[in-house]
Amino acid sequence: MVKAKAVKTPKRKTTLKFTIDCSHPVDDGIMDASSFEKFLVDKIKVGKKTGNLGDLVTVSREKAKVLVNSDIALSKRYLKYLSKKYLKKQQLRDWLHVIANSKTSYELRYYNIHDQDADEDED
Repeated sequence: MVKAKAVKTPKRKTTLKFTIDCSHPVDDGIMDASSFEKFLVDKIKVGKKTGNLGDLVTVSREKAKVLVNSDIALSKRYLKYLSKKYLKKQQLRDWLHVIANSKTSYELRYYNIHDQDADEDED
């Protein structure tokens, strides 16, 4: 009995595009988008090695938005992890948090402190 060989179909090259919007902290002057871009370039791992981006992953910036394009599998959650790590390093983690505002983008926002103060005043 002879097995039929499976015909391999060529896989389409998919490009993943992620956006991290840093407009609120950049406009207030507490964060620099270019340093965040450099941090991502230095820390993103490709093939279990940092600084190995090559042509597979590109990190660019448009004003206060950092764009990450990837030709390999790169999870959105990994970008959130790196964003939180950057905020911790810059000691901004107490004021900013990373929120998903669409399927392919994150946004850095301030915590809503005013809502908590209003709740405490009512008690």
